[in-house]
Amino acid sequence: MTLTTVLETLDTDRDAALERLFTLLRIPSISTDPAYKPECRRAADHMAADLQSIGFNATIRDTPGHPMVVGHNDSAGPDAAHFLFYGHYDVQPPDPLDLWDTPPFEPRIVTRPDGTAMISASGAQDDKGQLMTFVEACRAWMSTAGKLPVRITIFLEGEEESGSPSLPGFLAGNADELRAEAALVCDTSMWNRDTPAICTGLRGMMSEEITIHAASKDLHSGLFGGPAMNPIRVLAKIVASLHDDEGRVTLPGFYDGVHETTDDVKAQWAALGFDPAEFLGGAGLSVPAGEADRSVMEQLWARPTCEFNGITGGYTGEGFKTVLPAQASTKISCRLVGDQDPHAIRAALRKCVEDMLPADCTVSYIEHGSSGGIALSPDNPSVRRAKTALEDEWGVTAPTIGMGGSIPVVGQFKNLLGMDCLLVGFGLDDDRIHSPNEKYELSSFQRGARSWARILDALSRPAA
Repeated sequence: MTLTTVLETLDTDRDAALERLFTLLRIPSISTDPAYKPECRRAADHMAADLQSIGFNATIRDTPGHPMVVGHNDSAGPDAAHFLFYGHYDVQPPDPLDLWDTPPFEPRIVTRPDGTAMISASGAQDDKGQLMTFVEACRAWMSTAGKLPVRITIFLEGEEESGSPSLPGFLAGNADELRAEAALVCDTSMWNRDTPAICTGLRGMMSEEITIHAASKDLHSGLFGGPAMNPIRVLAKIVASLHDDEGRVTLPGFYDGVHETTDDVKAQWAALGFDPAEFLGGAGLSVPAGEADRSVMEQLWARPTCEFNGITGGYTGEGFKTVLPAQASTKISCRLVGDQDPHAIRAALRKCVEDMLPADCTVSYIEHGSSGGIALSPDNPSVRRAKTALEDEWGVTAPTIGMGGSIPVVGQFKNLLGMDCLLVGFGLDDDRIHSPNEKYELSSFQRGARSWARILDALSRPAA
């Protein structure tokens, strides 16, 4: 009956749990702005103290940037399974402030006409609300049973929203302490408001900035137009060559390591009722533009992409200026899946550019990072246990889904610590993370905590 009692504790403690979340949300822990460095430290201190209050041996770990928080709870005993939970306490800048209905660091509950409620504040979902669902589950276990079902290390970062510059070094330097059976990561979403999900696939990333250089200075288009090479024309030709008419990427070797989606997985995805027209229509679009022989869902979750995130050159201000620019640039990001090698793809992209470079032109690059895709088998024991726990809480089947985005820390856990990640979160697509009026459903916060309580129980049991 212990789990039942833990769940009852969570239900009776809801008001106090909400106030604890509000206390964290009131701290403007904006990691990218040096002016808020003391607030990031305050958030780290707050979380360390909160973890200590529920039986974790929690300490602040200084880094060249913002501090990490690491807390251990071995109350389950030395022979219990060990899991690492990851979250981050920092937030994005809340600008533009004039678009917020209320101040971003003054959290509040907003109740809709239908009776549903949401928590509104910067960081309400990403990631303070999400990480506190796990902390509240641990709190309920400790207050009810006096111990956790499994050994837990909680690892909280303060630089996730500013690129995690201190993370690789910290993981490498503390690998033995942080390594566990698996990592638990909450920075993901449900399928919909009433259906939880487990993410078993994340796309990786290869990002590159390319600049084509031509003349030594900008040139008058009347005096030089025609004989002078225009780097915008060169760049446009290169960019256009990277896809064929069917939406496939043309880089040699680009699809090496891409695995076909199985029929079973496709059938499971089809049963989710995803509507491509509604998905695209919400963005003012109507026609899928990716690989013509792939469904929109497969394009998002299981196929790689090559996209252009920015292109500049010449005069782009108000009015008109007849100029041939000395250079033109583009930013390219490739989302990667399966066993694609980001380094090989970067090399192929650069070779393609250099092979198409005409006389009088040179090229320079700025590398913006790379990581491979991550896939976890739906038959992984942790996935199976969590799936059962979620279904017990929500009363519906929890699908295993992919994610079109990337979570770099997941790749680093795999590469530096040798750990797979169980990705379970309770966000929704309309939570407006990184935007004014960010919100987190009250039901996500409350049932998310209950879900983690069940998952911790499930992880303590033998695999089915």
